[in-house]
Parts: sequence; structure tokens; C-alpha cells
Amino acid sequence: MAHRVVAALEVLLCSDYVTQIAIGGTLTALGVRSFVNGRLNVAYVVALSLGDALLLVLLIVALLLAHGERPREVLLGRRRVAPEIVLGLPLAFMALLFAGAVILTIQRLVPTLHTVPENPLQDLLRSPRDAWLFALVVFVAGGLREEIQRAFLLHRFEVWLGGPVVGLMVTSVGFGAGHLMQGVDASITTGLLGAFWGYVYLRRRSAAAPIVSHAGFDLVQVMPYLLGRN
Repeated sequence: MAHRVVAALEVLLCSDYVTQIAIGGTLTALGVRSFVNGRLNVAYVVALSLGDALLLVLLIVALLLAHGERPREVLLGRRRVAPEIVLGLPLAFMALLFAGAVILTIQRLVPTLHTVPENPLQDLLRSPRDAWLFALVVFVAGGLREEIQRAFLLHRFEVWLGGPVVGLMVTSVGFGAGHLMQGVDASITTGLLGAFWGYVYLRRRSAAAPIVSHAGFDLVQVMPYLLGRN
């Protein structure tokens, strides 16, 4: 019972809310505002995202070591990393097709779920410099951090909190809920994408392919801004 309580507390601690509140509070105390002239502050978003990614990854590694677990084995399994990275490339293409199919289905069957006319994060991409900074953010805080986080949470659920299926459902719902600001349709789509990447981790026992797939998926969204074609 004690192990389950500890595991549940670790899941909450690594759910991203605690670390983001800590980093956000620190930035605010340092005078970095989240909004400037009614618009999201690029510097704040970049600092928050990268700071949260670093803190969360270090926290996950520390918790694994504290329990006598090997971070490399939990996060990357026993497979060779290079083939997993290569596998992530076609999985990025699959994720794009899957997300497109979900969005088109929602638009056709339940268009009222498109609750946000324009993604508020697009407001951050006001210059080529902003686009490159955002590309760094989606790679580090999106692909790398979120898939390491997902692997850790799924591992905790599998061992102590009801099994991998429960973990996949809970983490996918949480992942989708974290994107509600982009609209209900976007939230549903990202939740299903989270389930896709979580399933790949559970099948492969390595976060390498999901990291590449997730990062590739996110970078494709930013590519038009990087090329100046927005």
C-alpha cells in the first residue's frame, strides 16, 4: 500500500503541473511576465517550457535512481537506440496522417467541438527568430520531455497503479486536457496522439521512437513559419 501511495505522489509530482507552477512562479518573481500588451510573451513561454523540461527530466531520473531503478532501462529499454530513432521517422508520418484523419472526422461529424478559431500559440510566431525558438521548444519540451514523462508515468502505472491499460488511459486524458486552450477538437486529437505514442512505448519498451515521432510531428507544424510561408 505504501508503495502505491508513493507511486501516486510521484505521478502527481511529474504530471507537469507542479513543475510548471514552480518555474512560472520563479519567472514571475524575476519580473518576466507571461503577457505583454495582451499577447503571450515569447521569452516567458520559451523560458517556462525549457526550464520545465529540464526540471522534469532531472526529477524523473532522480526518482528512478532513488528507487534503485536504471533510467536507461526504464526509458530506453534494452533495444539499440539507433534503430528506434529510425523507426520514429515513419511513425511521425503516421502520427500526421492519424491527427489529420481525427480532425477531419471531428469537423465533419461534430464541428461544434472546434471551440477555438485560431490556435493561441500561433500568436507567438511573429518573426523568423520566434519560429526558430518555438521549434526548439517543441523539440525539447514537446518531443523529448513529454515522451520521457509519458514513459515514466506508464512505468509507474504498470508496476504500482493498476497496469499499463489504466496508465495509457489516464496519461492520454491528461495529455489531451493540457491542450484544451487550443480547442476541444485539438484536445481530443492530442489525447489520441498521446495514446498512440504511449502504445508505441509499451510495445517497444523504449521512448526513443516516440520521441522522434512526436518531435517530427511538432516540427512539421512549425515548418511553414521557419520557411517564412505562414
